[in-house]
Amino acid sequence: MEAIRLSDHFTYKKLLKFAFSPIIMMIFTSIYGVVDGLFVSNCIDDKGASFEAVNFIMPYLMILGVIGFMFGTGGGALVAKHLGMGERDKANSLFSLFVYLPAILGVIIAALGILCLKPVAILLGAKEGSEMLSLALRYGQICLLGTPFAMLQIEFQGFFATAEKPKLGLVFTVASGVTNIVLDALFIPLLGMGIEGAAIATVTGQIVGCVGPVIYFARPNSSLLKLTKFKFNGRAICQACLNGSSELMSNISMSLVGMLYNFQLLKYAPGYGIISYGVLMYVNFIFISAFIGYTVAVAPIISYNYGAGNHKELRNVLKKSIVIIAILSLSMFALSEALSIPLAHIFVSYSDFIKGETVRAFLIFSFSFLFAGFAIFGSSFFTALNNGPVSAIISFLRTLVFQVIAVFTLPLVFPTGKEVYGIWLSVVIAEALAVLVTIIFMVAKRKKYNY
Repeated sequence: MEAIRLSDHFTYKKLLKFAFSPIIMMIFTSIYGVVDGLFVSNCIDDKGASFEAVNFIMPYLMILGVIGFMFGTGGGALVAKHLGMGERDKANSLFSLFVYLPAILGVIIAALGILCLKPVAILLGAKEGSEMLSLALRYGQICLLGTPFAMLQIEFQGFFATAEKPKLGLVFTVASGVTNIVLDALFIPLLGMGIEGAAIATVTGQIVGCVGPVIYFARPNSSLLKLTKFKFNGRAICQACLNGSSELMSNISMSLVGMLYNFQLLKYAPGYGIISYGVLMYVNFIFISAFIGYTVAVAPIISYNYGAGNHKELRNVLKKSIVIIAILSLSMFALSEALSIPLAHIFVSYSDFIKGETVRAFLIFSFSFLFAGFAIFGSSFFTALNNGPVSAIISFLRTLVFQVIAVFTLPLVFPTGKEVYGIWLSVVIAEALAVLVTIIFMVAKRKKYNY
């Protein structure tokens, strides 16, 4: 079977075929994160305390691994551009730089993260001496040890598409996920290791997902990329950071907003709000990952054709992508509405009250899937065109500004006792506004990039 090249003309069939592995890869990555939550929620007999603690501290843990997204997308766009220009040696040198540098930064970030873990948890609302604080610290300290591996695992997900080996990226992701799931089943219900078992399983899976790709790219291989000697290139690092600033900002913002949501939920829905929000986020990770997987796949195609000056193919990929995103959006909205009850039951079957509140949250939150994909693609599209500032503006407004304003103002609109519905609606409003901003930039920049 003939391999698909970045230089090919992409029909719907070929575009979906190329994107299939990255989409499944991202969905699978999210699913094994969800499995973590399922084991913690259902196999640790503490009435949801561990599940609440994991969801409480998770935004902080996620915010420390976002550099992997920045170099994976921003660096990937720069590498793909040089491949499109026919500069393969330059592309490999930059690829190597963008792997080794985050590995070093990951060690430093892990150490700082562990030092700041307790003060941050208390700042976010955990009470000194509380069970939630104790559980959050026990889980977080172990997970932070895996930060360097997590960052590189995230980064390689993008680079496998750039290397024209998206299926191989899927293989390593599946290996990582299966490791995590198997160890969850071993450590939590069988060995009774509790929340520490979940953390160890997560870190071990991240190690598998990192070390495998390093070995592959370090050896002679049939892909476009290989780890080689490199020269420190401050200009390229700045360009990669600028290109990937939207993904960096997006993930930092999502984590910050998650912390703010937890803060508001402790205020308006104590005892169940964070648990319901955790269920929503697990499902959101899976659904949004389909959009992210598609953008991971299509970004190097856009960057390659931009570098090669092939404006006709650039327009072709953009038009087809909009249609694909629209179909995915409608499908996800329908699924989330239809599956709200069984999904809530899977996580919180131990409490009819929490399950009922979670279902009501689902029915509001699911409308966000009608808008999210377009904003995610729009931001990634400008990253692929090496226009980091525009991409960052879209992400910054989508994931931080609009959501922060909404989550603090909408609860005030609802009557006393119903404020939590304003919190669930906040995501929908923020995503809709982000699509509007995306359309404005798409129209304003169409002549500059000839799409």
